[in-house]
Amino acid sequence: MDPLLVLIILVVYFCALIGISMLTSKGANTDTFFTANRQSPWFLVAFGMIGASLSGLTFISVPGNVGKTNFGYFQLVLGYLVGYWVIIGVLLPLYYRLHLVSIYGYLEQRFNFWSYKTGAVLFLVSRTIGSSLRLYLAATVLQLFLFDAWNVPFWLTVVVTIVLIWVYTFRGGIKTIVWTDTFQTLFLVSAVVIAVWQITVQLGWSFSDMVSVVSSSEYSRIFYFDDPNAKIYFWKQFLGGAFITITMTGMDQEIMQKNLTCKSIGDAQKNMFWFSIILVAVNLLFLVLGALLYFYTEAHSIPPLQSSDALFPTLALHHLGLGVGIFFLLGITASSYASADSALAGLTTSFCIDFLNFKNKDEAQKKREKFIVHVGFSLLFLIVILVFREINRQSVIDAVLTVAAYTYGPLLGLFSFGILTKRQVRDPLVPLICLISPVVCMILNANSKEWFNGYEFSFEILLVNGLVTFLGLLAISRSGPSDAKAVVKHGA
Repeated sequence: MDPLLVLIILVVYFCALIGISMLTSKGANTDTFFTANRQSPWFLVAFGMIGASLSGLTFISVPGNVGKTNFGYFQLVLGYLVGYWVIIGVLLPLYYRLHLVSIYGYLEQRFNFWSYKTGAVLFLVSRTIGSSLRLYLAATVLQLFLFDAWNVPFWLTVVVTIVLIWVYTFRGGIKTIVWTDTFQTLFLVSAVVIAVWQITVQLGWSFSDMVSVVSSSEYSRIFYFDDPNAKIYFWKQFLGGAFITITMTGMDQEIMQKNLTCKSIGDAQKNMFWFSIILVAVNLLFLVLGALLYFYTEAHSIPPLQSSDALFPTLALHHLGLGVGIFFLLGITASSYASADSALAGLTTSFCIDFLNFKNKDEAQKKREKFIVHVGFSLLFLIVILVFREINRQSVIDAVLTVAAYTYGPLLGLFSFGILTKRQVRDPLVPLICLISPVVCMILNANSKEWFNGYEFSFEILLVNGLVTFLGLLAISRSGPSDAKAVVKHGA
C-alpha cells in the first residue's frame, strides 16, 4: 500500500477522533474525566468495550495462532463468558453499592491501607505492561507499512502514536473514551467482516461453501480433552479464561471504570451481559478469519512467514486488495487505540484517586496534577514499548497473558479473600504475600514438567497464583473486627 495513502487515511481517522473529543469534552472537569458524570448510555459502553477488550492482540495474534492451535482459543473464550457472568452477579453490585471511583477503594474499606495500595500498585504494573504491549503491535504495523518507507525510526513512530492518544483523551477522559471506543469498535468489526468476505470471494466460494470448508477442516477443532498435560487442554483453557476475565476485567480499573459511568447498576449489568454475548461471536469471527488466511496462503503458494503475528498484516496489505488493506489499517489502529486510550485514562484515574488523595483537593489542583499524571503514564508507555522491542522473543498475545497471570493473580486472591471470608488480615504483611505468590508460581511453572509428571501450566497458573495468595492471606489473618477506617459488611 502506498505510504502516502496510509498517511492520508490515518490523518482523516484521527481528525475524526479529535472531533469527537472536542464535542464530548465541553465543560469537562475532573469528575467528567474519571466518571463521565455517571451518565453514559449502557449500549454505547457495551459496544465500545468490544474494541477495548479485544485490542490489537486479538486482531493480529488470534488469526495467526489458528495455524498452531486451530480453534482451541475458543475454549478460553467460553471461559470468558463464565467470568463475565461472575462480574455481573458479584463484582458490579459490590462496586455500585460502595459508590467507588477506583475499585481498589474496596480493599481499603474491607482491609486497610496496605491492602488498598497493594491492589492499586498491582493494577498499575499489570495494565502499564499489558497496554504498552498492545500498543506495540499498532506501532509495529505503522512502522512496517508506513514509516519504514520514509526511514522514520521506530522510537519516533511510538512517540507519534502515543501523542495522538494523549491529544484526544486529556480533557474528556472516560467520557470521551466511551464515544471514541464505540467509533473505533465499528471499524474493528468492519475490518474483520470485510476480510472474511473478500477472502471467500477470492477463493471462489459462496458463503455456504466457506462455512462448509472451514467447519470440516482440522482448523475448526475447538475442544482438546485428550492430554491433560498439554497447554491446550480444555479445562486449563476454560478455567484460565474464566479467571482471566474475572481479574483482567472485573478487578481492572480500566475496564470497570467504563461500567461505573453507567447511570445505574441495572444499566451496567445490561451492558456487561450484551457485551459478553457479542464478544463471543466476534472472537469466533476472528478464528474463522484465521482459518481463511491459511487457506488463502495454501491456494496461492505463499511461503511461510517468520511470525504468525505477521500473517494477517502481510496478506491484508500486500495480497487481498486495496479495500481490505484500508480496513485492516483502520481496524488495527482502532483495536490498538481503543485499548490504549482506555488504559491511559484508567491508569491516570487509579493513580490520582489511589495515591494523590484527590477528594481533599480543589478543582484547579486536581486538573494540574491529573495533567502531569496523564503525561507521565504516556512517557511510561513509550519506555515499556522500546524495552519490549529489544527483548521480546514470543507472540505478543502470549507475552501479555503471561504477564497477566503473575500480576493479576494476587488481585484475584485479595478480592476473593475479602468477598468470601469474614476474616481480617494483618494489613502490613499483605504486600509481602502478594510478592511471594507470583515468585512461588514462577518456580512451579519452571519446574512443572519435572515435578508433576510432564504437566505444563497454561493460563490456569493465574488461578494457582490467586489460590496461593488466598492461602497466604489466610495464614496472616485473624477473626475479629477490621482495622480499616470503614468496615464493609461481609458479602457486600
